[in-house]
Parts: sequence; structure tokens; C-alpha cells
Amino acid sequence: MQRDLSLEIVRVTEYAALASARWTGKGNKHSADEAATSAMRSIFSSIPFRGTVVIGEGEMDEAPMLYIGEPVGSGVGPEYDVAVDPLEGTDIVASGRNNALSVVAIAEKGNLLHAPDMYMEKLAVGPRLAGHLRLEDPLDVTVRKAAELLQKDVTELTVSILDRKRHADKILVLRSLGVKIHLLSDGDVAGAMATAFPETGIDLHVGSGGAPEGVLAAAALRCMGGEFQGRLLPEDDAEVARCLAMGITDPSKVLSMRDLVGESDIYFAATGVTTGDFLSGVKYQFGGRAETHSVVMRAETQTVRFIHCVHQTQVYLGSA
Repeated sequence: MQRDLSLEIVRVTEYAALASARWTGKGNKHSADEAATSAMRSIFSSIPFRGTVVIGEGEMDEAPMLYIGEPVGSGVGPEYDVAVDPLEGTDIVASGRNNALSVVAIAEKGNLLHAPDMYMEKLAVGPRLAGHLRLEDPLDVTVRKAAELLQKDVTELTVSILDRKRHADKILVLRSLGVKIHLLSDGDVAGAMATAFPETGIDLHVGSGGAPEGVLAAAALRCMGGEFQGRLLPEDDAEVARCLAMGITDPSKVLSMRDLVGESDIYFAATGVTTGDFLSGVKYQFGGRAETHSVVMRAETQTVRFIHCVHQTQVYLGSA
């Protein structure tokens, strides 16, 4: 991969974040998502590569932009798989809450799982726990083993999980163990990534969320030396058939990092839309300027760069 590709893809997430942040707290998640998607698509066209969206905003007949299978890039240069979430946390932005991101991952063609749009059981950890835990184990076993490996008391662990009714049993187990629970209203890409940033204090991320978001989280964690394991949760025969149609012959298989994001180099970029655990959100300044905070990472070198940028928004953004 080209070294400067990291700076190219972070421009994509910056512009998407700037466009969608203008809708923060306005109660209109669809307009926020549309703004992010439109901005992301327009910047992609200037990047010198031939990309194909494998994780996107839906199928061609469901999404006007950045649909699965859509070509992106200038059309000249090497071929890459592209995974995008222009606005990870549409409800977060609409209600003015924390941890919304704009996210892109790029890998050599054929490496990113074409994840169907359904739930996935997830286990995400940072570098200290990578390779030591199993998604198949009962949650209490996983928590106790993590505490032992981290040389902590179980009550000192912090576990993040989406605040959903489907997680009631898992939350009950975590409460009974006495761990600290970090309940997420939305945004489980950020929740999984937080396990690899020591300053967040998050040790594990568990529970179920969207499968496409699982691939994005796996890409990020591979760049940081962490680990992500997933298992698809098809709810009916139609979803099983969808898995098979996308080349997933055993939907019940536990998916490893290799299954999810392959073994080639990966570039990952995320820009904060609203302030979260490890990135600040967009901040507007006098005179049409705005600040963004981003992280851009590369798997091959496990380099993690934080980028603070000031933009003149009037150059490329219209009014919200």
C-alpha cells in the first residue's frame, strides 16, 4: 500500500464528520447520515485508487450512496476493498450525545469479510488480552480469565456493552461478578476500539451488534494489536440464505481476525463527530473554521497517529 494513503483516507472521515456534526442535537438522524455519506462519497472520488465498497450503507437498491459493490476512488491505481460507516451513531448525533464517529477501513482486495447486515455476537479486547480469550466461553469464565491475565481483581475490570434489552442476561452476569459496566447507548465500533486505548479504562467489549460494524472494529483492532472475535446471529431462514449467498458457508462459525479482515495490510481512519472516549468531536470556531480530531492507523506497522486539524468549512460545506 502507499504510505500517503493514510492521509488520504483521513480526509474522507474528516469531511464526513464536518458535514454530519452540523446536525448534532437537531433530532434528524437521516439528514445527519445523508450529509456524512454525501461528503464521504465526494472526497473518495479524488483519491488515486480503485476501491469497491464491501461494507456500506446497504444494497444498491436500498442506498443512494456508498452501497455495497459501489466503485469508489479516482479509478486509477491499485485495487482495494473499502469498508465505511459515514456516521457511526446516527441516533447519537440526532440527540446530541457522545461517541459518534465517521469511519473508513481499506484493505487489499479480497481481505475484508462481506458481512451481511445482521447481528453478530462480539468479543473485543486490547493487546494485553489478544489471543487469550474465547468467544465460545461463558461470559463469567471470560471475565475471570481476563482479570487473571490483567492481574486485576474482577471488581476492577470495566466491560462495555450496548444498553439493549437483548443484553439483560449478560448485564445480570456482569453485575453478579461485580465488574464496572460501561453501558453504550449506541456506537459499538467505538466501544470495541476503546479496549485498545489504555486511557479509556475499558478492558473488554461484549454483546451483540451489527455485523458490518464488527468488521470495521476488527480492522481497527488489528492495527492496534488487539483482537476481535465474532459470530453471526441470523434470525431466520432468509438471513441464513443471505449468509450463504455472501460466501459464508457456516454462519455459526466463530470468526477470527483472519476471517474478518484477512492478513494483508490495512489502513483505518476515524474522526470524532461528537466527543467520545478517545476522540474529541467537531468544534466550530469563529469565521467558518472548525476543528476535527482523528485517528489513523496502519496494520503493517501498528502505527497510530492522532491528527488535530483546523478546516475552513465554507470552502466545501453548505448550510445544514
